[in-house]
Amino acid sequence: MNSLAQARTLGGIGSILILLAIIPIAGGVLFIVGLIMVLIAVKYISENVEDKTIFNNMLIAVILVIVGMIAGFAVAIAGKMFPFFGEFRPLYGPSMFMEPRMYPFFITFIIALVIVWVFCIGSAIFLRKSYTTVASKLNISMFGTVALLYLIGAILAIIFVGFVVIYVAEILQTVAFFSIVEKPQQPLQA
Repeated sequence: MNSLAQARTLGGIGSILILLAIIPIAGGVLFIVGLIMVLIAVKYISENVEDKTIFNNMLIAVILVIVGMIAGFAVAIAGKMFPFFGEFRPLYGPSMFMEPRMYPFFITFIIALVIVWVFCIGSAIFLRKSYTTVASKLNISMFGTVALLYLIGAILAIIFVGFVVIYVAEILQTVAFFSIVEKPQQPLQA
């Protein structure tokens, strides 16, 4: 069985790598490696506290984000190749945003963003289930805060403020993982 110390190390370092995703060239690779490390850390926690729903919910959350991004990208590409709402002819210059011929592009782009947004909200719901359970099993309330911030950030992502909230959640996720102790504290009995 893997220890909580391994989960702390993997989750903490993985969270830091996810934070570094804003680096221009290597950010995408750092994000993927960090996400895998966090997923493994959650699996270790799930095994240690003997609750498989923790890992299952986190896995569903990751799958939903990936599927959402692929679906949004596919709609955007399909809209460019086969315009859904009319003929697409690119324009350049300041008048391109007011030109009626650009409406199909913008409508397709908005549809792709909404698809990604809906999948991200679904992902945040499952991530919240996972981290709320981790918070109660390990008695680390920071995981519950991270879960709530992820959900709020996903909902607000449509107006772009949510990305700041999600970034703050990532910082707190790093703190939460590094707060894990080897022997979990027993939940307080009321």
